[in-house]
Amino acid sequence: MPQIIEPKLMAGNSNLSLSNSIARRMSMHRGMNVGLVDARVERFNDGEIFVEVFENVRGEDMFILQSTSKPANDHLMELCIMSDALRRSSAARITAVIPYFGYARQDRRSKARTPISAKLVANMLVQAGIERVLTMDLHAAQIQGFFDIPVDNLYASPVFALDILDQFKGNTKDVMVVSPDVGGVARARELAKRINAPLSIVDKRREKPGEIAEMTVIGDVKGKKCIIVDDICDTAGTLCKAAEVLMEHGATEVHAYISHGVMSGPAVERVTKSVMKSLVITDSIEPTDAITAAKNIRVVPTAPIFAQAILNIWNGTSVSSLFEHQSLEPLYEGVYGG
Repeated sequence: MPQIIEPKLMAGNSNLSLSNSIARRMSMHRGMNVGLVDARVERFNDGEIFVEVFENVRGEDMFILQSTSKPANDHLMELCIMSDALRRSSAARITAVIPYFGYARQDRRSKARTPISAKLVANMLVQAGIERVLTMDLHAAQIQGFFDIPVDNLYASPVFALDILDQFKGNTKDVMVVSPDVGGVARARELAKRINAPLSIVDKRREKPGEIAEMTVIGDVKGKKCIIVDDICDTAGTLCKAAEVLMEHGATEVHAYISHGVMSGPAVERVTKSVMKSLVITDSIEPTDAITAAKNIRVVPTAPIFAQAILNIWNGTSVSSLFEHQSLEPLYEGVYGG
């Protein structure tokens, strides 16, 4: 078997801008060109997906870059078919880099006769030949246990901590981190600890799915610059309502830091018209034109952390070293003026 010289990247169609950014970052770290493997991932007229790899990948360490974002089923099938093509081309190892893992919200049986779709997706990926998964901010940490292969789950909170310390210029005495629900307290507490800020909770009660009957703020937010932290923003209804409630309780500003900007339906319009001063999301899902044009929405890059994580996996070194924002500062030099 030929010696593995460099990691090789292959991109699906879900987030080509992030894939190219990761390749550029890796090229900078390696001091040599790390490009995307020459391949085509196309659809026939009937919607079937076809993949063809134009380069020799025998014995290579392959990394497939693909978020399973909208349309989730198409992008999931692309990922599986790309993996099958690489496996049949004798790739030495196939790692799926999935910045946004779709179906993660279906991680348990919420009521009788419902599926656990996240487990089904995990089985599909393993059967397709994927031997390792690299992702960010899984909706539920236990999804790592759905796989019988290694799963590295990166966190957006160190990147958010860098952004907050830059935006507030280290003056975080009036900042308060807010969890939009009880289930997200651990995530919010993690960020609060990083920036040495207090924690508050917005407790919401639903009469039925999709409707919020009541919101209660737990903690004193009067005179505070509130930062709402969550992993997914879908239609933004809950987020915008939470921002209104915080302002009614005396907050001076409300910002939101969300790992994955799904931004379905009226989400962008809602955020634009809301009382939130800013919504910060990552580029784990490719931002639409409406998102990039919105005056109060910012997108922070994840290419530096993913590029370094890929190199660490390829080198057989620690990925957990990227869990601290201090270790990310050199990677984000130039982004935050460090």
